[in-house]
Amino acid sequence: MSDVQSGPVSYPAAEREELVEQLHGHRVADPYRWLEAADDPRTVAWSQDQDELARHRLDALPGRAAIADRMRSLMEAGSVSAPVWRAGRAFFTRRRPEQEFPVLHVRDKDGTERVLLDVTELDPSGLTTLDRWSASLEGDRLAYQISSGGDEESLLYVLDVPTGQLVEGPIDRCRYSPIAWLPGGDEFFYVRRLPPESVPEGEEQFHRRVWHHRIGAHPDEDLLVHGEGLHHTFFFDASVSRDGHWLLIHGSPGTARRDSVWIADLTRNDPVPRLHRILDTSEGVRASAWVERDGRMYVQTTLNATRWRLCVANPEQPDPANWTELIAEDPDAVLEAARWFDPADGAPRLAVLRTRHAVSEVTLHDPATGARTGTVPLPGTGQVTALTTVDEHTDTGRDRLWIGWTDFATPPCVHSYSQTDGDTTLVEQAPGTQETSPVHTRQVAYTSADGTTVRMFVLSSTPEPDAPRPALMTGYGGFSLPMEPGYSPSALAWVAAGGVWALPCLRGGGEEGEQWHRAGMRESKQNVFDDFHAAAEHLATHGWTTPEKLAITGGSNGGLLVGAALTQRPELYRAAVCSAPLLDMVRYEQFLLGRLWSEEYGSAEDPEELGWLLSYSPYHNVQEQTAYPSVLFTIFESDTRVDPNHARKMCAALQHATASAPEERPVLLRRETEVGHSARSVSRTVGLATDQLAFLAEATGLRFE
Repeated sequence: MSDVQSGPVSYPAAEREELVEQLHGHRVADPYRWLEAADDPRTVAWSQDQDELARHRLDALPGRAAIADRMRSLMEAGSVSAPVWRAGRAFFTRRRPEQEFPVLHVRDKDGTERVLLDVTELDPSGLTTLDRWSASLEGDRLAYQISSGGDEESLLYVLDVPTGQLVEGPIDRCRYSPIAWLPGGDEFFYVRRLPPESVPEGEEQFHRRVWHHRIGAHPDEDLLVHGEGLHHTFFFDASVSRDGHWLLIHGSPGTARRDSVWIADLTRNDPVPRLHRILDTSEGVRASAWVERDGRMYVQTTLNATRWRLCVANPEQPDPANWTELIAEDPDAVLEAARWFDPADGAPRLAVLRTRHAVSEVTLHDPATGARTGTVPLPGTGQVTALTTVDEHTDTGRDRLWIGWTDFATPPCVHSYSQTDGDTTLVEQAPGTQETSPVHTRQVAYTSADGTTVRMFVLSSTPEPDAPRPALMTGYGGFSLPMEPGYSPSALAWVAAGGVWALPCLRGGGEEGEQWHRAGMRESKQNVFDDFHAAAEHLATHGWTTPEKLAITGGSNGGLLVGAALTQRPELYRAAVCSAPLLDMVRYEQFLLGRLWSEEYGSAEDPEELGWLLSYSPYHNVQEQTAYPSVLFTIFESDTRVDPNHARKMCAALQHATASAPEERPVLLRRETEVGHSARSVSRTVGLATDQLAFLAEATGLRFE
């Protein structure tokens, strides 16, 4: 194949089938449906040709070595998490500069620190990830879940903390399972799927149940606690009060933002805990409930409060009619969490975390009245990733609140607030060298197409625009997930090279509460794309960039965002990276976890909702002889959430339709194997980012060398 600069390039041949279906009165063409089958010989050959084309183009891009060096340096900053306290022991993760993954540590009562779990010791190949962990209340046992090759099929193990020896495991089918320990450390509640042979074909990833497990017992003998009779897509969470009195279970169908909550009195010693339903999904509200150290049930909820409020009740009378509002909804901030703060000398407090326009703030409140008693100073404009306090069985540090912290330029670190002196201090920074290039962060407001005010973070080496620069904009806008300030090596590398990086807080996310989410879902999904287009226009109008210098990137639901953006406004964007994306919105429900998302997007089975989906589905809105931007699709063959067939079909469609010359504005597909939708090693992260940033830099004129 010829050099990237020296001659014409042709795309791999892809047969266009004359496949048109009549769906609820719509003619829906699907010429590349054959690419849905990963094992079809045509798909295999086409994918191999795409691999060759992508590697030829990407490997020849300028600045690759500089990008890789910069990314590696920024990633070597590492990370450290806030401690979780159990009976005098502190559990936390730390990643040192030379490590591929965070390592779980424990600090014993005498201050001795040791490694408790390092997945690279379990699997030196770097394909195994630590998905979740939970220490028993006594701190002497640890339940942890690991998966391999990116499939997120977690296996559950239990180890003895004092010796580090394995107690039991693996227990399979524990993907996304919580662990709710009972006092004593011999029993816990957890979530496990039914065996695949006992469920209908195609539903093997669903049918979760809540079980009670006793250490040493065979998991097939576990007691079924909850889940029978509910929809097969239900996900569950479970927690137990510290005294072992109350079991609380939360559930929702798929990713729908409407919750059911149940409570059971475990002191009744019923053969199976007798669950009382507090909330039902039909009520359409979100809620998280727990029983605190004062014996009251606390409920964080959107009931009559789209930005959340905090209520309390007697767990003996847990129904909403008996709730008392403790902390009211703030009209401009979203209530994220509340933590009991019980110093040895002084009155207890609640530490309450809110985000105001996606920026964290923490206040202290009287748990008896809810009255605000103080403010916790934070390091700046950033994100609190965790709030922890010592438990009632830990004697030291009772006046302290541990704060997991990050911002765009600060790797995850830990601060501590002292109620005694009112100061917040850095306890432990990320262990590697910190980035020193100047970065100015500002949050701006702009107006979307319908007049809605949207906010956006803008990072640059200058406080004000001095000339149009290559800009990289990303976003998400879905599932009520907020985009908050967080350490971003890709953003810092882009800015250090002279570019501008931007993150708009689009509707569909959770930055402004549940109403903000609902304004960007289902029939209102176009608002998300309008917000994104308006952000691009704002950057250009205010002199930060121009359409010829503007690149966009996004993954998963953010990949859908990028796909819609480049098909709706191809003239507004010069280049795009579309990663693990949803792109065929007519058939997305038929693959992997797709059916879980119909409440977010709508279903093609419903005539009206099909109309919503077709209006923006990127695959169905590709127009022939349109000058599309440069596009790089990145997919992961072990992805068990979003099927890679979305990107395959969209890549073929764009390669066929674009009027842009492949030499100038290529459409490429980059594949990885043995990696999935979520966690990956540092080396793989650097490799992916190098390809992505080099592709976007070459298109927008940013020079890394």
